[in-house]
Amino acid sequence: MRLGINLGYFGAGNDADNLAVAREADRLGYSVCWAAEAYGSDAATVLSWVAAQTERIDVGSAIFQIPARTPTMTAMTAATLDTLSGGRFRLGLGVSGPQVSEGWYGVRFDKPLARTREYVEIIRKAMRRERLEHHGAHWDLPLPGGPGKPVKLTVHPVREHIPLYIAAVGPKNLGLTGEIADGWLGVFYAPEHAEDSLAHVRAGREKAGLTMDGFDVVPTVPVVLGEDPVEAAHAVRGYAALYIGGMGSREQNFYNRLAVRMGYEKEAAEIQDKFLAKDYMGAGMAVPHDLLDKTALLGTKERIAERMRAYADTGVTTLTIAPTADTLDGRIETVRAVAEALELSGLA
Repeated sequence: MRLGINLGYFGAGNDADNLAVAREADRLGYSVCWAAEAYGSDAATVLSWVAAQTERIDVGSAIFQIPARTPTMTAMTAATLDTLSGGRFRLGLGVSGPQVSEGWYGVRFDKPLARTREYVEIIRKAMRRERLEHHGAHWDLPLPGGPGKPVKLTVHPVREHIPLYIAAVGPKNLGLTGEIADGWLGVFYAPEHAEDSLAHVRAGREKAGLTMDGFDVVPTVPVVLGEDPVEAAHAVRGYAALYIGGMGSREQNFYNRLAVRMGYEKEAAEIQDKFLAKDYMGAGMAVPHDLLDKTALLGTKERIAERMRAYADTGVTTLTIAPTADTLDGRIETVRAVAEALELSGLA
């Protein structure tokens, strides 16, 4: 099992610290460094900056938002980043959510599965440097009746095939991810409930005539070091409450539905009620410790090493960590401790 590091968002005065964390992960042999985007810092600029100041670690988008860019713009960006980084780029995609898609980008959040399938198909064609022609429900290239003509990407990426990942939560999107992607970016991944999600991924692979061999299962897992795992869990309560309670609307929250599928229906409803009522502290305290302990790495280095084996046993191939320490020293300590825990686990 390999290690990844998720740096989250940039632009909030943490850029130098994020770079220091990425460089330490690079030094320690982490496999990949991911950066995110929502409606603040864009991942493409961040990744080019990180790639320029690291040596071996891959850089990946987790995620590029599909409503933010045309598929051909994403192909251009992927090809450019792969070229500039010397073949170290990984392309992670996701549909975002209805609030961001429609509120920030002005793109209707309709038929996300069909949109994702077309998006990936166009990117694949562009990256193969074919003369691009696509006529689908969401994109029409070239536009009919005008001066446009099929053209091909002029950039030659370092690799013929850039690894493509999809961030998926719901069953149908998980199946699509298995069918058309090279890897899955997961969140709130609990080894005890992983089979529910992985079964859909495997079904997608089988539909495409593929196996799980070579498919990268990449959950992002918060990490909190400490002697007491119950005390450590408090550091991730706000994060869990934000996603389960406030990431989306009452009617459409993918993470709330995931918590329900994991068996926390009553708790998920309470978290959402309190979060939407702006009782953020109450929402955080309503997240059961059991859920936090299953979806984060909490406690001592030895406890984390033991828990890593559970992730590997379910088929995780790249364990991406999100250090939650408040200081740079704390984040660096976490990155080092996780690398040591991987050695202790015997999975390195």
